Amino acid sequence: MNAEENGDSTLNSYKVAYHRRYQAWLDSTTPHVTPRWVAFGVLLVTFMLRIVFSQGWYIICYGLGIYLLNLFLAFLTPKFDPALEEELEMEGQTEEGPSLPTKSDEEFRPFIRRLPEFKFWYSATKATVISLFCTLFTALDLPVFWPILLMYFILLFALTMKRQIQHMLRYKYLPFTTGKKQYTKSNK
Repeated sequence: MNAEENGDSTLNSYKVAYHRRYQAWLDSTTPHVTPRWVAFGVLLVTFMLRIVFSQGWYIICYGLGIYLLNLFLAFLTPKFDPALEEELEMEGQTEEGPSLPTKSDEEFRPFIRRLPEFKFWYSATKATVISLFCTLFTALDLPVFWPILLMYFILLFALTMKRQIQHMLRYKYLPFTTGKKQYTKSNK
């Protein structure tokens, strides 16, 4: 029994050490935005080439596309939704916390994403790796008519993005920043 406990302890210590190294590696990649997204793009292109050349696993590709669309929508959405706050104000219930300004006389509040950029990248990369791994198993290659899946995905993408853009226009927020505004010296 003592040897069994010792074996569990050794296994747990290896697990903890691995998790620490993995987390340290993740933390070291955080400031490198462009290389992370380039690596994700290469991974996604690899997955797509696997799908195109093997002419299969369309369900996995469709599932990945829907998941990535869901992540992208969470990335574009503010953490504190002004539509929900407007609805709560009408009911007389207000929540504490930062929100987007809804009137021109309100003070500036920065855009806080529902899904931060790093978590978006990490989740998208994990999902792509899992999808690529799933293409190794022929049991997951279900026969489907892929043009219908593609058309349905395009329709779903167009409708959800239209709704998201209308929401952005209605509440006057832009989820992308171009950096600090640069002022030029005027010549008088």
